[in-house]
Amino acid sequence: MKKLLAGVVVLVFITFSLASAEKAYKYVGASKCKICHKSAKQGKQYVIWQESAHAKAYQILAGEKAKKIAAEMKIADPQKSGKCLSCHVTGYGIADSLKAETYSIKEGVTCEACHGPGSDYKKMKIMKDPEKAIAAGLLIPDEKTCLTCHNE
Repeated sequence: MKKLLAGVVVLVFITFSLASAEKAYKYVGASKCKICHKSAKQGKQYVIWQESAHAKAYQILAGEKAKKIAAEMKIADPQKSGKCLSCHVTGYGIADSLKAETYSIKEGVTCEACHGPGSDYKKMKIMKDPEKAIAAGLLIPDEKTCLTCHNE
């Protein structure tokens, strides 16, 4: 009877531990952010991003300047090297299971590089409430966030 009771206690503990485990949010890509963040009312954030170096960060790795730098670093292909991709794309090194079908490496450095994976905060009803958005995985970037890649 004691073994059965101990087994039940362990089972309950495991169940509650799994239920309270940190949720793994998925990267959804800038195309999902675009739905709400393209209008003038929202500050045209998507348009601004699209015209930025961040949006072109992956493509720039195919350029001559990037290839020259890569050669100096003994990197064969900057678009395939983790040394380059870790800063030139969002979600590099993250398991594919944490990337939605809408995620694309070709989008470069997207909103989610700074604001975190958007699978759970992307909904309008969540984004309208900052506390709910943060609880759903939205990160508020600071200088430290930028310095992850923008450093010497």
